[in-house]
Amino acid sequence: MELLYFDGCPNWMAADERLRAALQVVGEDTVQVERVLVTTSEEAEQRHFVGSPTVLIDGKDPFADRALPVGLSCRLYRTPTGSSEAPTLEQLIEALRS
Repeated sequence: MELLYFDGCPNWMAADERLRAALQVVGEDTVQVERVLVTTSEEAEQRHFVGSPTVLIDGKDPFADRALPVGLSCRLYRTPTGSSEAPTLEQLIEALRS
């Protein structure tokens, strides 16, 4: 499991916290979350990085949106209550159980 981010966006911290909580809820709290710092546009292109934070479960982005551009930017997520800087705890739990 990976959490991709870049230094220019603090939103990854909320995603990291929620992801750890979600792993605990689903009984996978021993799973290591690798934090991956994306530093260049080339690396963003190579990793299909559509913004910080990006959560990869088994190498896939469960919140993928093909309309999002690749690059070093902050990412917003659609949630039941509107836009958020990270997926909600419930969204992460659902993604982990899928």
